Amino acid sequence: MNPLQEQTAPATEERFQQEIGLSPQERQDIIERIRPSALMIHEIIRLEGERQLRRPTSALAWSALAAGLSMGFSLVAQGLLRANLPDQSWSAIVASFGYSVGFVIVVMGRQQLFTENTLTAILPLLSQTKLAVLLQVLRLWSIVLLSNLTGAGLFAMMIGNIQVFSVDVQQAFTEIGLEALKGGIVETFWQGIFAGWLIALMVWLLPSAEASQFWVIVLITSLVGLAELSHSIAGSVEVLYLVMTGAATWGQYLGQFLTPTLLGNIVGGVSLVAALNHAQVARYND
Repeated sequence: MNPLQEQTAPATEERFQQEIGLSPQERQDIIERIRPSALMIHEIIRLEGERQLRRPTSALAWSALAAGLSMGFSLVAQGLLRANLPDQSWSAIVASFGYSVGFVIVVMGRQQLFTENTLTAILPLLSQTKLAVLLQVLRLWSIVLLSNLTGAGLFAMMIGNIQVFSVDVQQAFTEIGLEALKGGIVETFWQGIFAGWLIALMVWLLPSAEASQFWVIVLITSLVGLAELSHSIAGSVEVLYLVMTGAATWGQYLGQFLTPTLLGNIVGGVSLVAALNHAQVARYND
């Protein structure tokens, strides 16, 4: 812009505001109501990812352990709903909202969940493809995943060995766990892709959701539950409950559920959300 344009632009903008009758405060209100652009959302998540990559190991581990424990309440909520709802076609829809409970606790409590980090941690790497950043991402993923699974296992062990819930609710827990194991390896892998895709999309939507974040979490995660998609941490609580009660083996958990689910979640979160959403804003960083 040349000097003449710099001088006339503010005057032109001021005349435009006067012509349409907007006060400065009204103009500011309009600006605040404009939806954030894809670039803004990308930068919010990227900066959050960089902050997480710099967190100390102990802080990541404790937060992720808490997340693994919290995810157990998804199984508890679903089991309670199943045990108390009538055997009707609509009961599965209502019970799927119980699946959201653990995610609400984890996301709104700012705890570290592995499937969230497939998006937040990968954006800094896509923005600057350096070995040092890759090693940071692998460090974060390893700490969060192991701590999540430890928390999930502890929760499953507690509810599987302590008589906290009624027999009907425990039977519902078993049914939910068996449903998580019913698919073959390939089917579970594809279910994991769609689950990772949806959870990463949820993370992408949250910065622009503002006061509606709770409903975004509930709607997205209840869809994952209703569709019986495979989530590496929530599903681990379900299948590990079977292991703790003798209804399944460690081999079934590791080979039939965890491995294909984990790979699917990573593919869905990284390639279908992180890479695609990064690609649409990459030109701004050129």
